[in-house]
Amino acid sequence: MQSDKIKKIMRKYKKEFKILENYDKTRELPFQRKRIDITLSVATINKLKQLKAKTGKPISHLIEEKF
Repeated sequence: MQSDKIKKIMRKYKKEFKILENYDKTRELPFQRKRIDITLSVATINKLKQLKAKTGKPISHLIEEKF
């Protein structure tokens, strides 16, 4: 009886259990954010600033959406 409840929970929350299993291995969650340094041309930075002004989104979100 209890085994069936456990199986039901495991099926229902399969994605969450995989995330936690991966966290145990890597200490990283898929929705965590990390800071990195990148080098961009002035023209690219200016285009990103224009997009930021149009959309109101931060530049980091614009870059992240492209991937």
